[in-house]
Amino acid sequence: METTNGPINRKLRMGLVGGGQGAFIGRVHATAAVMDNRAELVAGALSSNPEKAKASAPSYDIKDDRAYGSWKEMLDTEASLPEDKRIDFVSVATPNFTHFEIAKYAVQKGFNVVCDKPMTFDYAQALELQKAVEASDVVFAVSHNYTGNPLVRQARQMILDGELGEINAIRSNYIQGWLRTRLEAEGQKQSAWRTDPSKSGAAGCFGDIGTHAYNLARYMTGLLPEKISCHLKIFAEGRQLDDYGHAVVRFENGALGTVTASQISHGRENDLFIEIDGTKGAIQWRQETPNAMTFRQNGKPHQIYFRDPNAPFSNQLQAAACRIPAGHPEGYLEAFGNVYRAAFDAMAERAVGNSVERKDTVYPNVYDGVEGMYFIQQCVASSKAGGEWLDMKCDAARR
Repeated sequence: METTNGPINRKLRMGLVGGGQGAFIGRVHATAAVMDNRAELVAGALSSNPEKAKASAPSYDIKDDRAYGSWKEMLDTEASLPEDKRIDFVSVATPNFTHFEIAKYAVQKGFNVVCDKPMTFDYAQALELQKAVEASDVVFAVSHNYTGNPLVRQARQMILDGELGEINAIRSNYIQGWLRTRLEAEGQKQSAWRTDPSKSGAAGCFGDIGTHAYNLARYMTGLLPEKISCHLKIFAEGRQLDDYGHAVVRFENGALGTVTASQISHGRENDLFIEIDGTKGAIQWRQETPNAMTFRQNGKPHQIYFRDPNAPFSNQLQAAACRIPAGHPEGYLEAFGNVYRAAFDAMAERAVGNSVERKDTVYPNVYDGVEGMYFIQQCVASSKAGGEWLDMKCDAARR
């Protein structure tokens, strides 16, 4: 079955790297990408273990001849196929330390990319990947999936339209508790690589989820950062990377922001929440209850904005991110799908030879990925220097 996908009358063809047996995020990418019937998963290199990679393919309905033993084999073989057969884009759903090599090679082969976050292992790799993307015409998206929530986009447009007035303060937090004990010492797969500096990078908790909290603040407000001061801490004795931290951000307009991330808070699961104070009003949104957002003004009753594409208060960004009527909850997978959907609009335009915007996009792009890596680098450096204020004027954010 074919479907209309913007200017092309077919589904976009997807190749997945990662997502084999025992993985988590690869399955999420595969589900989100096909949610709107605009893409189909046709090829995969699902594990770094060739046997496991091929054994995992049937669960994704990938045919044997396109179940590859390595990502390089997949990209080389797919690039040699006729244009009407090869994949259109690659989703990179692997541990942090592998992102750069895979994504850069895919870009150089001319494939669009959707890369998991953090985008690369370190800031130097991020800059090199940015240059590769700029030297090509590919669409490059980074899966900061919470930006796809309808009410996050509602808030973004409200703030950019001035409904909150001048933004004064941002408090963005991502609180988990799953690493309260050293699961990595027990061989638990998801914790093992996230707490290993050779695989995760310079930060643990702040790289894994602190980047989400920071990105959400930047995405919703559009404010440009100026300085950052950070304190990171390891509370689980023997762990190599941070499992808790606070950062304070000074923004160019004079606003102050805080980012708090924890993976050692008992009973907390994926509690990403943000509060934004403006001179005309304030908003609060929580990822675990994503279909409601509180709007407050002094002297007035608190208002609850809810996810509803047909309500008169819903702005264009919210309505475009909704799939179903109000009262039917939409959440994590749908938000992930919205990142893909926005990237697909650009991929479809590129497929017919049209130029596409690659900086000012609804979906997080390579520049957001670079800024995320700069955030990690500066947080780690500031913490090592006792919370010293460091520069946050990343060139990638100058847009």
